[in-house]
Amino acid sequence: MRTAPIAAAIAVLIGALKFGGAVDDSVLPGIPSPGATTAWGLPAVTLLANLLGVLTVGLTVTAAFLLPGDGASVAARGWWLLRRTTWLALAWALTSATLIVFTVSDVLAVPIGQLSRPAVVSFASDISQGQALLLQTGLALTVAVLSRAGTSRGLAAVAAVIAMVAVLPPAFTGHAAGAGDHQLAVTSLAVHVLAAALWVGGLAGLLLVRRHRRFADTAGRYSRLALGCFMATAISGVASAVVRLGDWGALGNSRYGVLVLLKVLALVVVGVIGAVHRRRALWAESFVRLAMGELVVLGAAIGLAVGLSRTAAPAGEEDAPDPLVELLGFSPPPAPTAVRMVGDFLPDFFFVAAVVAGIGVYLAGVRRMRRAGHDWPPSRTVSWIAGLLVLGAFTLLGVAKYAYVLFSVHMVQHMVLSMVVPILLVGGAPVTLALRTLHRPADPQVRGAREWLLLILHSRVVRLLAHPLVALGIYVVSLYGLYLGDLLATLMRYHLGHLAMLVHFVLAGYLLFWVLIGVDPGRRRVHPAMLTVVHFLAMAAHAFFGFVLLQSTTVIAAGWYTSVHPVWASSLLADQRLGAGLAWAFGELPAVVIMLLLVRRWIRSDEREQARLDRAADRAEASGDEDDLARYNAFLAEASARTGKS
Repeated sequence: MRTAPIAAAIAVLIGALKFGGAVDDSVLPGIPSPGATTAWGLPAVTLLANLLGVLTVGLTVTAAFLLPGDGASVAARGWWLLRRTTWLALAWALTSATLIVFTVSDVLAVPIGQLSRPAVVSFASDISQGQALLLQTGLALTVAVLSRAGTSRGLAAVAAVIAMVAVLPPAFTGHAAGAGDHQLAVTSLAVHVLAAALWVGGLAGLLLVRRHRRFADTAGRYSRLALGCFMATAISGVASAVVRLGDWGALGNSRYGVLVLLKVLALVVVGVIGAVHRRRALWAESFVRLAMGELVVLGAAIGLAVGLSRTAAPAGEEDAPDPLVELLGFSPPPAPTAVRMVGDFLPDFFFVAAVVAGIGVYLAGVRRMRRAGHDWPPSRTVSWIAGLLVLGAFTLLGVAKYAYVLFSVHMVQHMVLSMVVPILLVGGAPVTLALRTLHRPADPQVRGAREWLLLILHSRVVRLLAHPLVALGIYVVSLYGLYLGDLLATLMRYHLGHLAMLVHFVLAGYLLFWVLIGVDPGRRRVHPAMLTVVHFLAMAAHAFFGFVLLQSTTVIAAGWYTSVHPVWASSLLADQRLGAGLAWAFGELPAVVIMLLLVRRWIRSDEREQARLDRAADRAEASGDEDDLARYNAFLAEASARTGKS
């Protein structure tokens, strides 16, 4: 019975490969072929790697987040799960390394027995697909080491996070990464893979701890996680299918579309079954059978997913791909106008989800505050929503497209994401809202979201990052390092690199302005005068950067901007100088606003200190004692008198 999900996944994979035409035993004369071993072995090893990754994620997440602990350590059942995770992670690493060999054979159309070692090494070190599999191998080995490194719940949480990250690299380098609209395809596929891993792996972990005395509470926590994963899997799956299919008619007119429909049917069925049996049969004898049935259907869905990855999508079968479209992910934009800057939508699932979820969760927290009878300043709500809307505007609208091809527009995007958006988000005080609205778990041995948030805020890492000079250093070094080196061209060429760069802009700016003007807990207590000096240094570094860029005669990221330079645009150097001027002038208004806020806080701090001294003097006068200020004044008077006599 335990092998039924694996058997279902294998059977469905074989059927999907045959139906989709992914395996063909016929060999045409003159056409290179990797052979039957690669044709069947590559999807089989891919399925095994996916299953091992899902189980590794599920067991680590169950041990770290779903099961109650034992103080700072995981409980006995969590320790038992981590010990089994070690072998799963090692097998996952070995399978991912094996995938490199099979993928080289498939790409070069050379049988495995005829591959040379330099070809495999070059693929793993120089080609994005090989690099992704090599990274996955390293991350899986890291999880294996961490699962044996100790019993700390924090260590188990780190292992779980690394395991979740490890399932993602192949999603950023597959067919979706090279297709048009890859901003939508890649991020939606990554969300789809991660949500499915949490959903399926969490259910497997739940079954392994079904005899735990607090199983009901653990199952309840998993049910909430599974609901969110089901929704994320469904929405991201639809977004990914839209890109790959091209149009809805391909659902019934292509083999790829039929496989998509079967996968959708499997996910809907298992979602309904899971919701029903976890509510009604939690303590029933049939729970294990129902959960195992759910895993069988989910295993079949994983087999379908691997089969789909080996089946040609109809969206790319008609026309020869445009190299520039493959590079950008969209058709090159025409000459910019105000309407095109704000009206030409660039779908990116990551930023759509971030904006929608960020606004929704924040408003839910405000609503919970009001239901509890507490007030929440409307200005904070407006600031948070405005920050996310500006974030969405500069990553999802036409300006985001032009930022790919024009350095000047990219620089405007950078300035907005690193200054305007963080200031607005910091003004929303999201951490304070979270701490006031997140409920404490009934079981003190369970760490909920609030407890994990407090642990992070009080950690040494956050304390280090919250130092004003560290936050300033991160902000300034990333600014100069990105543009004065050759890093920008590399990040722009890959969607994951471009996405990481935009996210870094927001996070680096958020950290700096959280330290300067934030009200959330976790910040160091620093006098406003010191913070004013730090802000002045940031302003000076920003202005000097703009000056250096204006004087530069070397084109930044020339390899990228030369390949995507529009025919209607000015020269690369002229556009770069325009961007430098915008960077120099753009930061003045936000910088002045922050300076005024800091000076205002400085004045208020002095007023509060003076008020404290006045109250101390009043208390001393009422009691007949001298306060500190009076004694200090007497000391100065006495010292002055002695000096006069001498």
